[in-house]
Amino acid sequence: MPVNGTYLICLTVATLVLLLFLILVVKLHAFVALLISAMAMGLASGMPPDKVLKSIQTGFGDALGFIAVVLGLGAMIGRFLEYSGGGRALADWLLKKFGIENAAWAMLVAAFLVGLPIFFEVGFIILVPLVWNLARETKRSLLFYGLPMAAALTMTHSLVPPHPAPAAATQLLGGDLGSTILFGAALSLPMALAAGMLYGTWIARRIYIPVPDIAKLMTRGAETASAPPIPMVILLLLLPVMLTLGATLAGLRDLPFKSVAIFVGHPYTALTVTALAAIYFFGIRRGLSREKASKMATEALLPVGTLICIMGGGGALKQIIVDSGVGSYAGNLLMTSAISPLLVVWLIAAAMRLAQGSATVAIITAAGIAAPLVKGIPGYTPTELILALCAGGSAFSHVSDSGFWMVTQYFGMTVPQGLKTWTTMKIVASLLGLGIVMTVHALLR
Repeated sequence: MPVNGTYLICLTVATLVLLLFLILVVKLHAFVALLISAMAMGLASGMPPDKVLKSIQTGFGDALGFIAVVLGLGAMIGRFLEYSGGGRALADWLLKKFGIENAAWAMLVAAFLVGLPIFFEVGFIILVPLVWNLARETKRSLLFYGLPMAAALTMTHSLVPPHPAPAAATQLLGGDLGSTILFGAALSLPMALAAGMLYGTWIARRIYIPVPDIAKLMTRGAETASAPPIPMVILLLLLPVMLTLGATLAGLRDLPFKSVAIFVGHPYTALTVTALAAIYFFGIRRGLSREKASKMATEALLPVGTLICIMGGGGALKQIIVDSGVGSYAGNLLMTSAISPLLVVWLIAAAMRLAQGSATVAIITAAGIAAPLVKGIPGYTPTELILALCAGGSAFSHVSDSGFWMVTQYFGMTVPQGLKTWTTMKIVASLLGLGIVMTVHALLR
């Protein structure tokens, strides 16, 4: 084994230790920590200083050249859906259709649809009052309805673009965004079913969680009377998926309107059409002036800024790994190893999640680390690697994760109860996701 290769592998490990040290101990923002780690690794690998800076610039630009548009449009769609009350109205409608005896299924379906365009935290705040009401009415454990809802929201957040983490992983690993949307949604559904419905209802029979006191203080009246029509809400939620699917199908056949379908189904076009529909039907048609609608769209972009910086930092670290030579060296090792690259990317993402908490940061950082190692490995498609990595990053939510505290506080759980329920549910879903991806890969080889 070449000395320089061994040195580069050790240097990569040391860089990851430095990154975690800066985030966890020094408490630096992840964006700054990523930049410092990239600079340190570049210089320590022997790259000239000007080459290090140029590599960081290239990696930053490559990471954001496509994904910033997707994030911005996705944030706007979610904001106008939240403003209109469409998500809450959809959940109420599904509860009526499913009936009180199947309310847990209704919560899972509602959360899955709401979770496609809306961040986990926002969707959780929209739907948790319904969970409180159901638990109060049926006298069941809050977990019986809460875990199916939370599972569907968190799985779509981790696996389905335009959510930041899977979108960034798609860009860094060279995948197709349309394929990630379709297969990410397809994978997140059985993960949510197994973890939310099967494990969630099982643990709900063993741990009784009553409606917490916070429910009395924070329950908001649902303004469903003025909410948009349910078919319109469902159509808007599924519109980008349908347009993307149309483009994928058109690409397989030589159809008369193939070029038009591919153009309309491109993520830029599909999300732009959906964003315009959301602004008009969920904003202007509901009484917003054009000025207020424009202001609301601008406000929706504000939280995206931090995520874009983190993604750019992940891209910068990825490019340093490539340009230092460790990417090609480690990739060759993997190609001759018996270890599945799917397991490798899962472990990298799971380790990052376990260490620093945030699923978004874990997946983006892991994608930057893994891309030079596994990109282009024969026999593995980018979509498989992306889904395995995102599944790994969805595991191990615990006390260093803001989502853990949000769930425990709104469900009125102690830390041990949160670890037994929410954390375990996330691990179950993550392992199942990895198992499905590896099984499908083995069957299709």
